[in-house]
Amino acid sequence: MRIRRTLPPAAAPLRLRDLWSGFKGFFTGDRYLGRLEDGIREYFGARHVWFASSGKAALYLILRSLRSLRPGRSEVLIPAYTCFSVPSAIVRAGLKVALCDIDASSLDFDGALLKKSINANTLCVMPNHLFGIPSGMEGIMDLCRDRGVFVLEDAAQAMGGMRDGKMLGTIGDVGFFSLGRGKPVTCGSGGIIVTNSDVMARAIEEEFLRLSSPGKGEDVREYIKAVMMSLFVHPSLYWIPAVLPFLKLGRTFFDSQFPVTRLSPVKAGLGLDWEKRLERSMNVRRQRASALCRSLGVAGWVDGASPVPYLRLPVIVGSRDLKKNICTAAAKKGLGITGMYPSAINEVPEIAGQFSGRQFPGARLVAERLIAVPVHEFVSERDQEEMVRLLSAGQCAAMVCPTLPVPGFSTEGKAC
Repeated sequence: MRIRRTLPPAAAPLRLRDLWSGFKGFFTGDRYLGRLEDGIREYFGARHVWFASSGKAALYLILRSLRSLRPGRSEVLIPAYTCFSVPSAIVRAGLKVALCDIDASSLDFDGALLKKSINANTLCVMPNHLFGIPSGMEGIMDLCRDRGVFVLEDAAQAMGGMRDGKMLGTIGDVGFFSLGRGKPVTCGSGGIIVTNSDVMARAIEEEFLRLSSPGKGEDVREYIKAVMMSLFVHPSLYWIPAVLPFLKLGRTFFDSQFPVTRLSPVKAGLGLDWEKRLERSMNVRRQRASALCRSLGVAGWVDGASPVPYLRLPVIVGSRDLKKNICTAAAKKGLGITGMYPSAINEVPEIAGQFSGRQFPGARLVAERLIAVPVHEFVSERDQEEMVRLLSAGQCAAMVCPTLPVPGFSTEGKAC
């Protein structure tokens, strides 16, 4: 065990005032939930808002609602590279996971394949705005509109992001955000559902009314977890949870037995100052991403902030071995650079059988070669200098930073 300053891969700090608001949530009943709902509705321009115990609980509720609106359809079409919680929620909702390969230069659906992947059994298509990079929503909406297919935005990593002047999570028929640890804003855990569709709102409300609220004992446990997280997320202490294997930090799991409840008033209290925290976090992440890309010589980057508030800066390196070497060296230096999801979704053991014989080369390439670089507010200038030295050492020409179609940028990956 080595005691040293260690960056968390992602971090959304909770400050003393947030913890105090969370503590007051034990006594304020639903008042904090009401304030949180009003704030979300105003910020996102959403007519209908609900809160659940986690992002995947929010996704589960949406899927159950969509299923009731299209009872003859059962497939949820998702990118072949995404968080394992997504297929977990699909399976729990009693639906079938369907996959479309991705374009490694954007981490979005491969557009040509997406058109072929939608069929008469497709209930919804689910773009995921991975790392906060907006998916090509216009094309996806056009494909789905005439087919009676819903568009469900997974904005778990993209809260506050925009595309063409529209808030991510509000462009499709329905969207959700995550308030989990390491997301743009955290309450320890939690999920938010937003929609402007009255028809969809009635279906979601019907499912939501069946949910129970967590008990006081669970509230206490979650509050203690939030306090511990706020303490140990700091780089001076993060080395402690980072070396404890039973915490399984940074690992993604397929688990279709997760709890689904309403968000508690305690967590609403923890998230009461969410808007200021979100804006501060996005500004920091834009600046950090820009500084890293300029230092790495990424073509097209100029002075000023990144147009994307990356949750973590994704970089695709030249080989699986290079990825392993970079992550190993970063761990020794406490830089927080890690891989992301360990495999494409078709290789998740619990559901791999239904994709036997099918190949998703874009997703597999990304799983094997993508690293994620921290850009949160605990990253110092010295940390960034160390990161640049590590990423540049001998292999710079083999790296690509996935981007998106935004003003002033090409849709191609940027060679470092």
